[in-house]
This record gives sequence, structure tokens and C-alpha cells, in this order.
Amino acid sequence: MTEPVYFIAQIETEDLPRYRAEYGKRVLPLIAEHGGVLLVGSDQAETLEGTWSANWTVVIRFPNREAALAWYGSAAYAPLKRARIETLASGGNLVLVPGRA
Repeated sequence: MTEPVYFIAQIETEDLPRYRAEYGKRVLPLIAEHGGVLLVGSDQAETLEGTWSANWTVVIRFPNREAALAWYGSAAYAPLKRARIETLASGGNLVLVPGRA
């Protein structure tokens, strides 16, 4: 049995409504096509320790690492990824974390 993987994104954006409209709404169907489920999409992260530099936090569960990487590297996602990096976000961090089945 393969273990799920969690895609965690810490995104800094100057225009959150634009980010959600031009990226968020369009990316959800692509995530679902790869078996991903959006668990968190929020601007309400509460920092308990350390520094959380983002104003948008996302957690997506994929069935496995291969599914997550297939989505991230897909031709369908490429223009959205480019828009996120080049125009919609001013920075951020993205990580994959293995979970438990």
C-alpha cells in the first residue's frame, strides 16, 4: 500500500483576491484529476513558534508522491505554475511531506 503525501504551500501574495480568482479556482480541477484533495486554503495561519512568512497557506493530500509530482509537472499545470511564480505571488515555499495510510 502506498502512503499519502501532503503538499504544503506557504505563499506570499500582494493581491489575494486576484490570486484566488486567477490561480486558485483554476488549479482545483487539475489537483482533483491527480487524486488530490484540498484540505486547507486559508489566510488565517496562526503562528505559535518561529516565523510564518506567508499570507496564504495550502495543504493538499495526494494518494502518493507519484500523483503529486505528476500534477506538479503536468503540461496542464505549467501555465498556472508560471503565473503563480511570475505574477501572482511574490514568494513562498512548497514542500511534500509523506503521511500515513
